[in-house]
Amino acid sequence: MLVIGSVVIRVDDLPSQIKFWCGALDYTVRHPVGDDFALLHPRHGGGPNVSLDAHSSERTLPPRIHLDLYAQDQYAEVSRLRDLGAREVHWDRQPPDADYIIMEDPEGNRFCVIDAASWPGWTPPEST
Repeated sequence: MLVIGSVVIRVDDLPSQIKFWCGALDYTVRHPVGDDFALLHPRHGGGPNVSLDAHSSERTLPPRIHLDLYAQDQYAEVSRLRDLGAREVHWDRQPPDADYIIMEDPEGNRFCVIDAASWPGWTPPEST
């Protein structure tokens, strides 16, 4: 059986992206951090690892893959992510009643913040 161990994001500036993604997800870094690679993991509880791979790659839009981040309070999280350096992305085809907000990290890697507060049965992971 296979499980997702880590989602890998290509980055240019490893230290600044470590700071952004650890702040965004409340993750911590597994040491040692290499010159071109870092593995981030949840500070509390479970969840997939996020690895940052410092190798330039061509950016394509729309991206072939992106993260969907579920939020109990979408607008508070979007504001917090903006304060960390993320930007909202306008998309002409986004429906007016969309439950997601498209964002990108400081290097332009895209992700969505999903309003999961009204989903039946969904509760955010508990911090310990």
